[in-house]
Amino acid sequence: MENINQHKILAVDDSPENLDLIKNILEPHYQVKVAVRGDLALQIANTQDLDLILLDIMLDDMDGYEICKRLKSHDKTRNIPIIFLTAKRSEEDEVHGFRIGGNDYITKPFSPSIVLARVKTQIQLKTKSDLLEKLASLDGLTEIPNRRAFDAALERQWNQSKRNGMPLSLLIADIDHFKQFNDYYGHPLGDDCLKKVSASLRTTTHRPEDLVARLGGEEFAILLPNTDSIGAMIRADQYRQAVENLKTPHILNEPYRLVTISIGVATLQPHARDDVSTLLGAADNALYQAKHQGRNRVCGHNKQTFDTPSGDADT
Repeated sequence: MENINQHKILAVDDSPENLDLIKNILEPHYQVKVAVRGDLALQIANTQDLDLILLDIMLDDMDGYEICKRLKSHDKTRNIPIIFLTAKRSEEDEVHGFRIGGNDYITKPFSPSIVLARVKTQIQLKTKSDLLEKLASLDGLTEIPNRRAFDAALERQWNQSKRNGMPLSLLIADIDHFKQFNDYYGHPLGDDCLKKVSASLRTTTHRPEDLVARLGGEEFAILLPNTDSIGAMIRADQYRQAVENLKTPHILNEPYRLVTISIGVATLQPHARDDVSTLLGAADNALYQAKHQGRNRVCGHNKQTFDTPSGDADT
C-alpha cells in the first residue's frame, strides 16, 4: 500500500483559521507546511520538495495568481500542482487561474470531504506523472539516466555555471573494443557488460549533483559541476580504475585482456557567449586522443593524460 504520509503539501493563506482547518483535514494523511505570506510560500517552494500547493488567491503581500506565475517560471517548481483557494466564483476567475497553470479550484467555505478528495486526486496524478517522467529519463537496459536526461542536465548545469562563475567538467567514457566483445562473447554477455560498467560508474559517483548517463551504445557521460580540470582528471581515472577492477574478461582487448574504458575530459568556465557544444566537442576530442594513444586511459582536452596502469599524470 502506498505510504501517502510521504507526500508534502504547502497551504498558503493569510487566515490562520483557514490554515488550522486545512491542517486538521489533511495532516492525518499528508505532511502539511503552511505560509501566511506569498514571499514565504515562494521560499518554501524553492527549498523543499513539494507535491502540491493549496494557494489562496487573496493575500496581503501579493495575489495567488502572481505566485502561481512565479512558480511556473522556474524549473524546480513548475511541475508542482496548484489548487487555488478562493471565495470568488466567477467563470472568468477560474479560466484565468487555469490559463496561468492552476490545476483546480476549491471555493470557500471549505467542505472537508471536497478538500480531501481533490487533494487526493492531484497527488495521484502527480505521482503517476513523476513515475512516467522518471521512466522516460532512464535507459531501459542499465537503469541509469539516458541521453534525454543528460541533455537536460547539461543545459541546466551549463546555465548554472554561467551564473555562478564555477567550472563545469564533462567526462565521456567509451568501452574499449566493445564491438569485438559483442562479436566474440555474444549480445547477452554484451548487455551484461554494459550493466556492470554502468553500475561501476554509478557506485564510483558520490556527490548528489554529479550525473552518470548512458549516451547510447557503449558510450557514457559523467557530468561534474563545480569541478576544475585537475579534479576532473583525478575523478576520471577513478572511474577508469573502477571498471578495470571489475576484471571482466575481454580476450580481444589487447594488451589488457579485460574490459576497460577510455575517457575524454573537458572543463570549461562558461561565459555569456559560449555554447554548450564547445564542452561536448572538447570532451569528444579528448576521448579520441585517449583511444588513439592506446585506450584504457584518461585524456584531457588540454592534452593531459593519465596512463594505465599506474594512473600517473603526464602533461
